[in-house]
Amino acid sequence: MAPNVPVIDIREVTRTYGEDPPALADVTLSVRAGEAVAVLGPSGSGKSTLLNLIAGLDRPSTGSVTVDGLRVDALSEAGSARYRRTRIGMVFQFFNLLDDLTVTDNVLLPAQLAGLSRGEARTRAAGLLESLRIDRHADAYPGRLSGGERQRVAVARALMNRPALLLADEPTGALDTASGDDVRALLADLNAAGQTIVLVTHDLALARSCATRTVELVDGRIVRDSGHVAPAATR
Repeated sequence: MAPNVPVIDIREVTRTYGEDPPALADVTLSVRAGEAVAVLGPSGSGKSTLLNLIAGLDRPSTGSVTVDGLRVDALSEAGSARYRRTRIGMVFQFFNLLDDLTVTDNVLLPAQLAGLSRGEARTRAAGLLESLRIDRHADAYPGRLSGGERQRVAVARALMNRPALLLADEPTGALDTASGDDVRALLADLNAAGQTIVLVTHDLALARSCATRTVELVDGRIVRDSGHVAPAATR
């Protein structure tokens, strides 16, 4: 992307469901390359709705969502699926790994869906597993790993296609204290290397340790934004 063009550009977005109060109300948010933004707020504040809009899993009732130069809210179903394969990586609270596939095969899945050559994909997967310090488990099955190790596999899978943006939904929510600390350090290291990250979390320790910026939602509105902090590196 061109310098100073935001990776995420959300303009005056409102999302309503039937007659209920808006899940998001007139939200405008910009995230630049190299930022790690933690979205905080109580249950029902709109955090998951915001993440789903960025991921192209939902559409705004009004307003626009642009990610990596692409109008996500205007995509077709097929376009949304292609966008998630090529522009973003997603990490979930409960890992979403396939237990009948090895660690390597789980990591290879996004590349296979994107049509990357097998040789190139396997080289990329091996490099990610090594850099995330889980290469010794390459041929293991996820059920034999600790929670922290499984989350590392999930992060490797999310980074497989070199996404402009990494989205994380409560990435430490299902982990014990030690594993949570491990994932916090991993996300901080990824951001220090230039990866743009948006994470939704109740984990204040995670926000403090790896976010360069915090955004707080209450009743679907941004009530606090700590502002931009110059990133340590650029992609």
